[in-house]
Amino acid sequence: MSPQIAVIGGGWAGLACAVELARAEQSVAVFESAQVLGGRARVVEKDGWRIDNGQHLLIGAYTETLRMMRLLKVSPKRLYSRPFFIHVPGELHLEAARLPAPLHLAVGLLRAKGLTWADRFAAIRLLRELKACRFVLNGDCSVSELLRRTQQTTRLRTLVWEPLCLAALNTPAARASAQVFANVLRDSVAASASASEMLIPKVDLTELFPVPATLYLSRQGQTVHTATSIRRISRDEYGFALEGDPWDRRYSHTVIATGPWQVPTLTQDFSELERLRAQLAEIPYEAITTVYLAYDPPLALPQPMIAQSEGLLQWIFDRGQLGGPSGLLAGVVSAAGKGLSREDTALQAHAELEKLFAAQHVRIPAPVWSKVITEKRATFACEPGVFRPISRTPVKNLLLAGDYVASDYPATLEGAVRSGLEAARTILRDLGVKPPSLFGLDEDLLRVQCLSGPLRWS
Repeated sequence: MSPQIAVIGGGWAGLACAVELARAEQSVAVFESAQVLGGRARVVEKDGWRIDNGQHLLIGAYTETLRMMRLLKVSPKRLYSRPFFIHVPGELHLEAARLPAPLHLAVGLLRAKGLTWADRFAAIRLLRELKACRFVLNGDCSVSELLRRTQQTTRLRTLVWEPLCLAALNTPAARASAQVFANVLRDSVAASASASEMLIPKVDLTELFPVPATLYLSRQGQTVHTATSIRRISRDEYGFALEGDPWDRRYSHTVIATGPWQVPTLTQDFSELERLRAQLAEIPYEAITTVYLAYDPPLALPQPMIAQSEGLLQWIFDRGQLGGPSGLLAGVVSAAGKGLSREDTALQAHAELEKLFAAQHVRIPAPVWSKVITEKRATFACEPGVFRPISRTPVKNLLLAGDYVASDYPATLEGAVRSGLEAARTILRDLGVKPPSLFGLDEDLLRVQCLSGPLRWS
């Protein structure tokens, strides 16, 4: 009997896994409990508005995600592209130059507004020390400790490193893993100019990847089931059975591409996974809150994305400058704590925008619409020593995929896509099937090209 592969979860990890398997001409079925694909990176429709359940940002170092998008013929025009930059109104403007590495960052630091020479030298010192140890620390520690050891200035910590840490790891610097942060710096600002490039979606997150992935799978004769909840996995002599599968089929392999908190319920029939279930139950999580505020007449930020050094909102995106409706602003609260109601969160966000625009001598009206979305388990807490399982499980042919699976990266879209690809390639190796070539290109040549950053597509 030919292999039949089930993927439970229609987020970015599950869909990347399914696409890779389909490219290798394997039979695959995807099951998603929600009506909308994308998992924790999907579109939400409310009061006639199409918004994302969280504001995401990609970077040029997301090579696997960009390759998948190229395969799926996603137009690069769907991404706002710009060299790495941080803009804190009235305090800092730092932007990498359009030059080859390492000049892109060196010139960017030289031209930066709001940094002293001590700040600039401290930034160079941190990157030099990380390069000297090849970005492999002698024992993990917190990001705060790493910044202390490398004598980073207070201003640089407040305006650059700590906001970057919070944005990338969704964990405060005092608790965040310095090794993972070093990995992020290694592959972004410390790499090529294109690797550090910022790519902000101009369409909703479901339209950016899940929809093209689903269309591809459909053309390949594969199936994607939405609003289909798989409640339990069992196994008999014919393979894996999924409680909730409308066709009651048997599968040779199953990939669990859900949140880690869903794995214990799905795998309760497997005694050999008792230890894994206990370890997954101990994973700590961080929330992310996104505040959407719509204004009429439309407001425009000085940049498509700005940062704040203090206040509730750490980052604010002008969706009107990013392909969305004019006047729609999205504020992000990473590692969001508890305490404020949705109403109070929206009020405080508006008050901070009032203060921001008042500095420009502009009075703003009350928002005509607002929406507060909190993903309570948006990411795992990326702390030193946090448990992250590998893709394989003790149950043969049962694998895990998701941004929490062991990798160099924190919980990001790239981490999710890479985990899905790893699960798919593990299955192909076990089946003795050669993984499909990358877009018909010579793979050795492709690796050389990728050393200078992500591939561009036309």
